[in-house]
Parts: sequence; C-alpha cells; structure tokens
Amino acid sequence: MKISEIRDLLDAEVLCCEEYLDHDVYSACGSDMMSDVLMYVKDQAVLLTGLANPQVIRTAEMMDMVCIVFVRSKRPTEAMIAMAEDDGIVMMASDMRMYNACGTLYANGLIGTASHV
Repeated sequence: MKISEIRDLLDAEVLCCEEYLDHDVYSACGSDMMSDVLMYVKDQAVLLTGLANPQVIRTAEMMDMVCIVFVRSKRPTEAMIAMAEDDGIVMMASDMRMYNACGTLYANGLIGTASHV
C-alpha cells in the first residue's frame, strides 16, 4: 500500500515529508506505548499512535519506520515535525480513533505481524 492511500483511507493531514507519499509500505502497528513498539514490533513501516512526544519520533527512527500517523486528533509539536523531516519520516494526523484507524488499514490490506507476547 502506498502512504498516499493511508492518507486517503484515514482522511489524514500530511504534516511533513509529502514527497514520500508514493513510498510503498507493507505493514503497520498501533500503540501508545513506545516500550511495546521497541520490544514487540518487527518490520513495521507505519506507526499509528495517540502519543504526541519526541519519543515517538525516536522510536520510529530506531525501528526504521517510514510513516507516523497521529490518531484521536493528536498533533505533534513543531519541533517533532522538524525531527521527522530531518529523518525523512512522513508524519500525518487523523481524527480517527486508534481502533478504527487500525481496522480500516487492516481491512484494506495493510497487515501487522504476529507477536508472541
């Protein structure tokens, strides 16, 4: 799925790195707990979260994620947007709730990976 499709499906506003919307992604995860993302997430290209702090950008960077979608009308700070721009991470914001956003992406073919917690 292209990042531009994610934007359209989630009716999301692109906040930075619009030039990468044609990038293909194959998996996603949704979490507000960055420790869980670091511990259990492997090979996820898109992070959906309602947590709006710099740790989100650092986590996405460490995990080689290419896109962050803030859900529940959360908005990153200008400093966070600048960090994402520096790292080439597409950042978007959606009014959708986490459950609906993840379900919408899953129903349209974007998968997550099984985790054995």
